Amino acid sequence: MKMRTYGKAMSVAVAAAAVAAMTVASPASAAVTIRVERAYSEIVPEWNTQFTCPTNQVLTGRTHNGDENAWTTYHCSWIFINGEQVRVSIGDWSPGQKESRSSYSAPADQALVGRSHTGDENGTTRYRAATLSWQGRPVRLTATTWSGDHKESKHTFQADYNRVLVGRSHSGDENGKTRYQHALVTFEG
Repeated sequence: MKMRTYGKAMSVAVAAAAVAAMTVASPASAAVTIRVERAYSEIVPEWNTQFTCPTNQVLTGRTHNGDENAWTTYHCSWIFINGEQVRVSIGDWSPGQKESRSSYSAPADQALVGRSHTGDENGTTRYRAATLSWQGRPVRLTATTWSGDHKESKHTFQADYNRVLVGRSHSGDENGKTRYQHALVTFEG
């Protein structure tokens, strides 16, 4: 009779351990849901402007029509993982480049959050990048690619679904070509 009780107790203990093992699995090993959601757009003069997205937002698009005296619209977005906002830690401004032959790519796993431009195509352009984290762990930016050419004086670019801007290049004056580098937001916890 004691054996039966022991057997039943052992079966219950094994079942409890199995359930505990299933529920203790790390949330990082489970699939996550990522959502990039446009949150803010601002129209600023292209000439002599320094723009940075609001807190915890990254650049996902830009619109420009005209020359350096015209207006530029920056589009910023939040990033959510499993419904929680990703933390954006802003870095310093990059060294300046001559706009007419500029090319900038943020460091690995960093998104663009700002752009500064002074003057015309011979003026200086700088960028600001940021690291991303969720629950204290780094967020990855993968599958980086460049857009096709856009005429600087008349274009709108918006990163695709769950992608953010990580770079930009421009050659020539306002009739020259602008390209955008964008990457997919991923998380490998």
